[in-house]
Amino acid sequence: MSRLLDTLKHKVLVADGAMGTILYSEGLDTCPEAYNLTHPEKVERIHKSYIEAGADIIQTNTYGANFEKLKQFGLEHKVKTIHQAAVDIAKRAATEDTFILGTVGGFRGVKKGELSLSAILYHTEIQVDTLISSGVDGLLFETYYDLEELLKVIKATRTRYDIPIIAQLTASNTNYLIDGTKINDALQQVIAAGADIVGLNCHHGPLHMKNTFSHIALPKQAYLSCYPNASLLDLDNDTFKYSNNAEYFGNTAQQLIQEGVRLIGGCCGTTPEHIRHIKKSVNHLKPITEKKVIPIHKKSESTARTNHRLSLAERARRQPTIIVELDTPKHLDTTRFFDNIKALDDARIDAVTLADNSLATVRVSNIAAASLIKQQFNIEPLVHITCRDRNLIGLQSHLLGLSLLGIHEILAITGDPSKVGHLPGATNVYDVNSKGLTELALRFNKGINTDGDALKTKTHFNIAGGFDPHVRNIKAAVRKMETKIESGMHYFITQPVFTQEKIIEIYEATKHLDVPIFIGIMPITSYKNALFLHNEVPGIKMSDDVLAQFEAVKNDRVATYNLSLSLCKSLIDKVHQYFNGLYLITPFERVDYSLELAKYSKTITDNNQEVLL
Repeated sequence: MSRLLDTLKHKVLVADGAMGTILYSEGLDTCPEAYNLTHPEKVERIHKSYIEAGADIIQTNTYGANFEKLKQFGLEHKVKTIHQAAVDIAKRAATEDTFILGTVGGFRGVKKGELSLSAILYHTEIQVDTLISSGVDGLLFETYYDLEELLKVIKATRTRYDIPIIAQLTASNTNYLIDGTKINDALQQVIAAGADIVGLNCHHGPLHMKNTFSHIALPKQAYLSCYPNASLLDLDNDTFKYSNNAEYFGNTAQQLIQEGVRLIGGCCGTTPEHIRHIKKSVNHLKPITEKKVIPIHKKSESTARTNHRLSLAERARRQPTIIVELDTPKHLDTTRFFDNIKALDDARIDAVTLADNSLATVRVSNIAAASLIKQQFNIEPLVHITCRDRNLIGLQSHLLGLSLLGIHEILAITGDPSKVGHLPGATNVYDVNSKGLTELALRFNKGINTDGDALKTKTHFNIAGGFDPHVRNIKAAVRKMETKIESGMHYFITQPVFTQEKIIEIYEATKHLDVPIFIGIMPITSYKNALFLHNEVPGIKMSDDVLAQFEAVKNDRVATYNLSLSLCKSLIDKVHQYFNGLYLITPFERVDYSLELAKYSKTITDNNQEVLL
């Protein structure tokens, strides 16, 4: 047995983090692998920084060094040279205790592309042969979305070489691959194909990785590995970035070790600081030999009345108004969803907002859900429309369909890029942004389409816009809101707010605007949820006091529920001092939170009105 596998018998090993993240932060304008030839000293410095941070294992800078990817940079004729240089650089950086893995990245993303499997195997074989002949300690096949591709690659490699193979799939869902295979079942197939260490890398941050590994059994003839991303991906001034959460990352690594992971490193967004915290956090831990696997349970997830109402903007100008967000399901069992709609309807909520594949994640069409709600319930559907998924043809057709169904309340949003969601290879459209979509809807309200042709009747869209108060410069965000008002938006809905100070800040920054604003309030369901929001969701930060309160009751569900409601009620008190619009964001389909908070909101606003009378 190799020294690497023998060490893993009794020890948890820490691997390095991202190479490209650091190079791009330093101004990289080509592929990272090109630096093996042009800037070897920079690559070596990064390797050394990971080793100094505590990494037992480093990987060669060869993730995208295959013929097809290098062809985009005119480097396809240097495949072998780049791989040989990468191994030489890693060896110069390594100590006598450092393991070097030769890295090979998957070809197929979410979309399979035109390259055949035989062509993929041919190009991969060149990479593998060069890495092994150059003297690596093992092979790391990483970021494989396609199970078929990974199985073929492993089998082809295993027939020719007896070398440790680490094989890591990438999953957009926490429980399933893109082809529907359960991750646990897929890893068993990877082991059977000949891998010695199997696991996951990329796409998810540490919390979602931990949730996934809770469903993964300990292999009998292999070990588990995990390389999470630093966090969810954010977009800041047209630049993708990750949260700076190294300490949290290290603490969550302990939980991954308790789920059976023996080889742990970092993927996109991670730095030597992340690895330093991982090493400090897991250095005293021993590999586990037994665990309780949590089975994956299928989740279970209906008359009609019509009523002519004021628009949500008009209502919010006159009186306190409550809207509740409820995501449509990711599957076709809609029982729970419509039961929740009925509960909100019975509670006389003013409107239910239906996101349009938020966070670039596929869900049941919100226009279909809104149609059924319109037919069967009295609650108003507020339908989000994203510019990401539809070109100008599709957007116009979508608006016409909504009008035909009698759905007039819409939220115009540009939409999260596909890269942040479950299908990062999906195409972004963005023919227009939210401002352009608003102008399009207003043309429809005048009875004309983008070609100037008459629609033969006018639409009656009331258009909402999104407002994110969690920015460094709220004045700049308000200026952006002002341009949206100029484009014709009638009211605004904010991202969730977690402090009274932020509510006051929003009021002071927007009090000169003559538009209703609905302030977002989202209950926190657990200490884990609070940590995730604080550390992995860009733009959201909890106070130390709030985190400490949730930590104190983390093992008591009732106390956690009551604490969450208490904190939200104090925020609602502050909302109603300054705004008529309340926007309740239902967490994890827990409509009981929204119902209780809506009831409280109605009670205090009714009491306030009685005092005025």
